[in-house]
Amino acid sequence: MAADLIFFALFLAGLTLLGMALGPWMARVFTGGVRFLAPIEAALYRAAGVTGQGQGWRAYAAAVLAFNAAGFVLLYLILRLQGFLPFNPQGFGAMEASQAFNTAVSFMTNTNWQSYGGETTVSHFSQMAGLTVQNFVSAATGIAVAVAVVRGLAARSVADLGNFWIDLTRATLYLLLPGAILITLVLVWQGMPQTLAGSVTATTLEGARQVIAQGPVASQAAIKMLGTNGGGFFNANAAHPYENATALTNLVQIYAILAIPAAFPFFFGHMVGDRRQGRAIFAAMSVMFVGVLLAAYFAEAAGNPLYAGLTDPGVGMEGKETRFGLAQTVLFVVATTVASCGAVNAMHDSLMALGGMIPLFNMLLGEIIYGGVGAGFYGMVLYVVLTVFIAGLMVGRTPEWLGKKIEPREMKLASLTLLVMPVGVLVLSALSILTGNAQGSVQDAGPHGLTELIYAYTSGTANNGSAFAGFGANTTWHNTMIGLAMLVGRWGYVIPVLAIAGGLAAKPRAPETAGTFPTHGLSFTVLLVVTILIVGALTFLPVLALGPIAEHVSIAAGQAF
Repeated sequence: MAADLIFFALFLAGLTLLGMALGPWMARVFTGGVRFLAPIEAALYRAAGVTGQGQGWRAYAAAVLAFNAAGFVLLYLILRLQGFLPFNPQGFGAMEASQAFNTAVSFMTNTNWQSYGGETTVSHFSQMAGLTVQNFVSAATGIAVAVAVVRGLAARSVADLGNFWIDLTRATLYLLLPGAILITLVLVWQGMPQTLAGSVTATTLEGARQVIAQGPVASQAAIKMLGTNGGGFFNANAAHPYENATALTNLVQIYAILAIPAAFPFFFGHMVGDRRQGRAIFAAMSVMFVGVLLAAYFAEAAGNPLYAGLTDPGVGMEGKETRFGLAQTVLFVVATTVASCGAVNAMHDSLMALGGMIPLFNMLLGEIIYGGVGAGFYGMVLYVVLTVFIAGLMVGRTPEWLGKKIEPREMKLASLTLLVMPVGVLVLSALSILTGNAQGSVQDAGPHGLTELIYAYTSGTANNGSAFAGFGANTTWHNTMIGLAMLVGRWGYVIPVLAIAGGLAAKPRAPETAGTFPTHGLSFTVLLVVTILIVGALTFLPVLALGPIAEHVSIAAGQAF
């Protein structure tokens, strides 16, 4: 156990250094200080008719919506027509309509929820021209929105948030493409396939014949992690040896998930001219990360009391890969759900009740503990606005952040986003139960079955994409409802946070006074963490009590589900 805790500490230290190095690079990229690909940029802008003119928040949001809508239509058509398209050595036909809708929405919103098995459903062309392309541009969209929000916070009396098309291009050319290429080379070196060939047939030691799927796996895996997408080439995702070959690839992929999200607070500090602001937000994220990581680790290390005497203490390896062990498995589980990644290297349905509650809790908070690329940071901005408002009430002053007054408009917009998770999770889950669509999809009875359902709709609304493996999501109802949940989860945050950024950008910056509440010290960091936990607990504690907590109590009493 001591070795595992030391490993966690070293991992966090490495992540901190990675974020501190990447943050300033991002600041140079998005302020135009890095231009070694300028000829490619210029050619892309000419081809797309981009002038480089600045956009207010409405124009920026409209551009994001239009681009994502076009991506959805294109991906839907690819999936529906893949039987007629090239690079389909397995001869896969069209994806069913509701599943194609769900998948197109999923990859367009950076969710990558999959109600299908990739190796038995999707052609190489669909993987490369459809899914992998969306892995890049959906991640770049989240980064662009977060960059626009940071510009709004840093601006002084201007309504310009930048240009979406330029931010999208630079995020792709200078962050995602170089990072994905580097990670792909490491994964191929470690034995991950990268080929256009179809499946191969092997003879096992017992003499049976086994069909082994392969394809352009490494390139898909690299961007699925770096872009916090999470969609697996194989149904088993990163638990499949072809998609996560060694302990080294496991560690590389965890760092890839959190690299850009961890860099955003430092990028923010550079952009607003006060690095202490970024460090305070990073500290709040890291404190919560350590808390959920240790909670998940000790929940799993305790093992199942129903198996006492049948296994070694603390083993509990059912549903986990022995080549990763407990520490790397738990670290992956936590990393993929504090970010909007959704990749899995173990079956979350097989975690202990409290161990499975932690990834669910991470998503219910809105994935703001580092979070997805861009999405995590602008989600955190909304909590900062709420925290600053509460601090203002405590000291009896008009709330201010970075010299900008937080007024009723900003508070209404921030409060509106607090409805996103309850609507997507609680309302749609309740409708599934009332219509009878939940009962036929859950694998297990009792509170564990409820957790499977809640996890599915939480994963969709949080744009995560991971699942409790026992939940049968491939029905017309769930494909449609979870698809709608993904849209609510993406746009329910993007539009309000851009509106807040646009409003703050136009405001003059007031000088600090003796009564200004500092937003860079220990007091603010503690208040921010407490605000996040209270909002999450008050909203979702009842459903957690009915699901994983009730299951934990039942197991302790000797009853399994």
